[in-house]
Amino acid sequence: MMPLYIFFVLLSEICEVSAVNKTSGVTQDSGIITAKVGENVTLKCFCRDDAVTFLSWYQQSLEGKPLIIASWMKQSTEASIFPAYKERFKVLVQSEEGVNHLIIKNLRVSDSATYYCGIVEFSAVEFRHGAFLHVKTPQPNIQAVVHQPALEPLRLGDSVNLSCTVNAGACAGNQSLYWFRHGVAQSAVMYHSAGQCKQLSNEESNMSCTLNLALKSVSFTDTGMYYCVLASCGDIVFGSGTRVEIERVPLLLVYSLIVALAVSIIVLLVLAFIMYKLKKKSCSVCKGSVTHLACPAASDAMNQDADILHYAALGLKTTRDRHRREDNVESVCVYSRIKSRKE
Repeated sequence: MMPLYIFFVLLSEICEVSAVNKTSGVTQDSGIITAKVGENVTLKCFCRDDAVTFLSWYQQSLEGKPLIIASWMKQSTEASIFPAYKERFKVLVQSEEGVNHLIIKNLRVSDSATYYCGIVEFSAVEFRHGAFLHVKTPQPNIQAVVHQPALEPLRLGDSVNLSCTVNAGACAGNQSLYWFRHGVAQSAVMYHSAGQCKQLSNEESNMSCTLNLALKSVSFTDTGMYYCVLASCGDIVFGSGTRVEIERVPLLLVYSLIVALAVSIIVLLVLAFIMYKLKKKSCSVCKGSVTHLACPAASDAMNQDADILHYAALGLKTTRDRHRREDNVESVCVYSRIKSRKE
């Protein structure tokens, strides 16, 4: 089992394919998208599945529930925007191309949220990870420093604890800590964490918090940039990020190991076949299916003697044996040795 396990691990190194943020033919922007207050942003979404007729956009703020922004039926020329979003939100639609882009104008800090492009199929709404929109302010409402140490490349199957330290200044609002993951062809994944905080001064809001995230038995799906995030007083502060990487085996070494493994398997199969044939032959001799050596064979072995040997084969029969079949009569080879002296 061990050689097969190594073989599949090495094969996964060669044939590894990055995951794509798709659901039932829907493709949308993913990861963390950064913009500034007052700017405009377009979140792209494509649906080329002809079986899908209804599409929608959802917004989910931190610690909030998904709220529907707009819905669109492909046969229609425009999408329906819900009242709470009509002022600054618009959906660009194109039926033939399957375009369903969300446009947000004059961004506000409150627009920081995760946006999902979903479909309605079999009376159920389907959407996956979406994209997190981070709206930055010129002057943050909170004074905070988020420090994340660098991390050495890991090996496949290792475990690690990601850590960060958050020093936040005075603020009257609640403080929430999160972990975000952002990688190539990956969506932003959010992990809420309470962290361990201690008071730095007499003011309750002046805190220092330590935040950990445990990753056990890492695989290639765990790679990416992990951000420690502080949300407080209506603002969001991202850390510098900790990159999680897994050391890759050089391709030349991978190919060499695969060839060596294949040769080993072939040798094992050949040896097993030889052992099988030898065992089958030995069993045939034990069961008497192979004829014993004839008497002349013994004479050939005796020819090495310098003396002249004469052989006579005597068949011994008894009265009881007369009625037996001739095939069952056992012939006995009796050897006589006549030695002649040379003159």
